[in-house]
Amino acid sequence: MTYQVFQTARFGRQYKKLQHNVACDVDGAVSEVANNPLLGEKKKGDLANLYVYKFHSQNQLYLLGYTLDDAVRFVYLEAIATHENFYRDLKRK
Repeated sequence: MTYQVFQTARFGRQYKKLQHNVACDVDGAVSEVANNPLLGEKKKGDLANLYVYKFHSQNQLYLLGYTLDDAVRFVYLEAIATHENFYRDLKRK
């Protein structure tokens, strides 16, 4: 059973900056997460409510950060970026 997907403003800004072929790979990753939200790795500590799904596009590792609301079956897309400074930027929310 799929979850409904919503994007945050931060995710929208980051998504608009992606190249077309990378954006297509992100769309595929989002659909995988919507079908099975537990694919991502649950984080600990400051980012305890965050899940991160890792995938490759153009020989580069990308991280898709999202949160879940199981009660209403929503996935909130928080951020998409390469690994460099990904967690630091999320902590600055």
